[in-house]
Amino acid sequence: MRRLGLASALGLVAVLAGCKASSPSKMERNVMRWTKHTVSVRNKSERNPLQPTGENLAAGREAFSHYCVACHGMDGQNTGVPFVDHMSPPVPSLASHEVQGYTDGQLKWIIDNGLFPSGMPASRGTLGNEEVWEIITYLRHLPPGGSLGDPKAYSGNEYEADTSASQQGRSQ
Repeated sequence: MRRLGLASALGLVAVLAGCKASSPSKMERNVMRWTKHTVSVRNKSERNPLQPTGENLAAGREAFSHYCVACHGMDGQNTGVPFVDHMSPPVPSLASHEVQGYTDGQLKWIIDNGLFPSGMPASRGTLGNEEVWEIITYLRHLPPGGSLGDPKAYSGNEYEADTSASQQGRSQ
């Protein structure tokens, strides 16, 4: 009986030792990029009906700041997002060639439907069509990386501001 337990434990260790995950190779990344850009992400021919006017860019930045900042940072380039290096697959910089290589219609499809198996959630039912197009307009005109600072949610500044305001309300 004791031998069976020892053999089972050794077998489990051997199986787990063989289950190591490694980063994808350059070839695997290229195959996945090609697959996403040509097969799995649809809507390639749909066009953004919005022009990149100051008003549309401001509206896109505002919508982005409500829905996208938690994962992509204020500038869309992951600035100040503490978990970005620990995600698998990694959270892409929205300024990267891979993301910017999608058509506007494909970006809308990704925002609407999410991107499995990444952490990109679907926004259908949360964001309206115009908000999505505004975000895409903003994505095409991102500011320089780091220029907008860290998201307040990760810097602690937002919480400190809320705390001081609530303390003032209690002392009155």
